[in-house]
Amino acid sequence: MPLESPARIASELASRGFNASREAVTLLAGAADTEAALVLAVEAVPDDTLVLTAEDVERVLDDGRHTRRDADIGDSGPDDPSVSTGTDPENLNDEHGGAPVETGGSSGGASLGSSFARDPDISKRSISVGQDITGASTGTGEYGDFVTVFRDRYEKLAGQLRGRVNHRPTDSLRAMPGGSNAGLVGMVNDIRSTASGHWLIELEDTHGVFPCLVMKDKGIADLVDELLLDEVIAVDGTVSDDGGILFVDSLHFPEVPRTYEPSTADRHVQAALISDVHVGSEEFLADAWHRFADWLHTEEARNVEYLLVAGDMVEGVGVYPDQDDELDIVDIYEQYEAFAEYLKEVPGDLEILMIPGNHDAVRLAEPQPGFDEELRDIMSAHDARIHGNPALVDVEGVKILMYHGVSLDEVIAELPEEKASYDAPHKAMYQLLKKRHVAPQYGGHTRLAPEEEDYLVMEEVPDVFHTGHVHKLGWGQYRRVIAVNSGCWQAQTDFQRSVNIDPDAGYAPILDLDTLDMSVRDFS
Repeated sequence: MPLESPARIASELASRGFNASREAVTLLAGAADTEAALVLAVEAVPDDTLVLTAEDVERVLDDGRHTRRDADIGDSGPDDPSVSTGTDPENLNDEHGGAPVETGGSSGGASLGSSFARDPDISKRSISVGQDITGASTGTGEYGDFVTVFRDRYEKLAGQLRGRVNHRPTDSLRAMPGGSNAGLVGMVNDIRSTASGHWLIELEDTHGVFPCLVMKDKGIADLVDELLLDEVIAVDGTVSDDGGILFVDSLHFPEVPRTYEPSTADRHVQAALISDVHVGSEEFLADAWHRFADWLHTEEARNVEYLLVAGDMVEGVGVYPDQDDELDIVDIYEQYEAFAEYLKEVPGDLEILMIPGNHDAVRLAEPQPGFDEELRDIMSAHDARIHGNPALVDVEGVKILMYHGVSLDEVIAELPEEKASYDAPHKAMYQLLKKRHVAPQYGGHTRLAPEEEDYLVMEEVPDVFHTGHVHKLGWGQYRRVIAVNSGCWQAQTDFQRSVNIDPDAGYAPILDLDTLDMSVRDFS
């Protein structure tokens, strides 16, 4: 059985009576013939040795009999003999060796074949998070909280729109004479078609509600198909003779400015963007994960210094009907413990940042705070950073908006297929960028929590928008903003089959932070 997985190597060493340093395990994982290198390394050390060191392994590798693997794991299929077939989840805790070691990175001597090394100067790295609800939630669910959060949403987005139209508050519009030119910035309160096929949109501001009519023969009529309740837009037009309606000539979304210029990193460095790992599901793709973790230890991945996980680390419990029938691990805490063991397989010198999703053990209502202390203690491998959903992450100057993506279901359900679909999830993300809000519609599929401010507004334009949730791989560019939905690590479940979800599983989008170029590695 192949031994390339660091967890399997550590387990095999334990079965032979040895512990091993992270560096030693990493070196063995990089050998051309890992099993032979392990045997020779064990035979070469003194009888009283208890811990196998990197120096012990290097002596074996340096004699020329074993060199680093050069297999392109991402392009190899599961039957390729150069690719690890992974470790069964139940074997991650070997009775002899305990939990697998956290695999080390390349600094301090942990190298693959003594030639691979990530940049040891970690001072070049920079990662920070803004607009995080974690530790700042104040909502109680009372009526006043809802008024506060919607007023905050209106003010933030109206500030981006008022300069585009001749804005008048709704009470001023009612007092204007018929035929006057006027504009209005408001929140969509209602959308309905008239008997003649025109569109009547009710817009609400802080002074009241005003009806706006979009004629069916206007060029902007197709934009009505893109509207969602509770989003903020601006319209410009003419007040009717009786002053009771605004005939709309133009319609504006908050939008990404056409002049927007994204920021990039000052050096060649990469980030792996993944989501929806779903450990605990019977359909979790453990072998694909092992191949991904192994690849991160190779020369080809030397520039990958960041791993950003956009929610659903585990499958969860009670998320959908009859989910228990599809669980491999039924206890939620044991699911997180298993996830932590898988996380240990990736290099220890990566910067890891995670946010929760709707399957995770946090509140379902968005914005979601980061995991509580008990779960943080479980997922402490490699000192992973844990933040709320959504989170605006600054990685070496590149602003990455991480959002799990539950509202994508709503966007796809409400909008025409050519503008939003599961087969092209990035197009649904374009709509959220256009609206400058990750979950505009209240009272539908997406649960929203009232807070003192609306954490779901995109006050800053991100350079990259990273989501998950829908288990489909898709990426593209909207007005120079990279939008990527990163797929999942879970094969199709019976429940997904019943709702016609065919997942894209086992992929890892890799982002060049200096150019914002995207590539996708296939570990399926």
